[in-house]
Amino acid sequence: MTDTHTHNDIGNILTEALPYIQRYSGKTIVIKYGGNAMTDPKLEQGFAKDIVLLKQVGINPVIVHGGGPQIANLLKQLGKESHFIDGMRVTDTETMDVVQMVLGGLVNKQIVGMISQAGGRAIGLTGKDGNLIKAKKLNLERKAIADQPSEIIDLGHVGEIVSINTSIINVLENESFIPVIAPVGMGEDGTSYNINADIVAGQIAASLKAERLLLLTNTPGVLNKQGELLTGLNTQDISALIDDGTIQGGMLPKVSCALDAASAGTQSACIIDGRVEHAVLLELLTDQGIGTLIRQ
Repeated sequence: MTDTHTHNDIGNILTEALPYIQRYSGKTIVIKYGGNAMTDPKLEQGFAKDIVLLKQVGINPVIVHGGGPQIANLLKQLGKESHFIDGMRVTDTETMDVVQMVLGGLVNKQIVGMISQAGGRAIGLTGKDGNLIKAKKLNLERKAIADQPSEIIDLGHVGEIVSINTSIINVLENESFIPVIAPVGMGEDGTSYNINADIVAGQIAASLKAERLLLLTNTPGVLNKQGELLTGLNTQDISALIDDGTIQGGMLPKVSCALDAASAGTQSACIIDGRVEHAVLLELLTDQGIGTLIRQ
């Protein structure tokens, strides 16, 4: 009896996925990969298999990854402290060397290797490859408060995106490769810049007019003040949630880049819990989905 129920459940799951596979076939899905999903071996292997499955059924995943914990660990080993201002890492020249080594080397190649082991064909890139991400120095402005004047804070090699050149991504997709992108950009003078991975994923999704943007986090999504998951949010909903303090802290940039992507041509964005096994498949290929769906 149990086997029959199990077989029926499996059959139902597979048939439930069919219309979503048909919907997304030939479409691009940009996935920001970070948080616990990058540090738990079981979740890492599951993520790699999910990505290969998507590609196998005709969907084009593009991965943008972070690597904050790995950067912090190497800096600590080198005897260098990490400093953050408004959630952004202060990145001097020495730190930028570590960022490039960890993101473009260690983390990027680990993800490429995992996908390859799962039977996929991945190519690792940084934003410097093929002039993928042109950037400039980010000047953080703090507004005047009481008797304190406004000021511009120097974060070093922290950058903001000037433009995205998607041609190299298009070439890789057409050749059935899976792009894996580290969020490092390059300025006009060749200077390297460390850029927030959520922002890079959102901008790439917008530039590609991707069907979906998925942001993997360490939370279930946007929660109300009672801790309940919110979904189906639009610009007006999010503005109200920011105004009443429901959305704050580290969730603000994620929601902002999701909205930006949706307003620039991406059909929808979703903030999902990377701690859930097969979170990507659950969001894309099931009726219920998981996480917070955001539309313009």
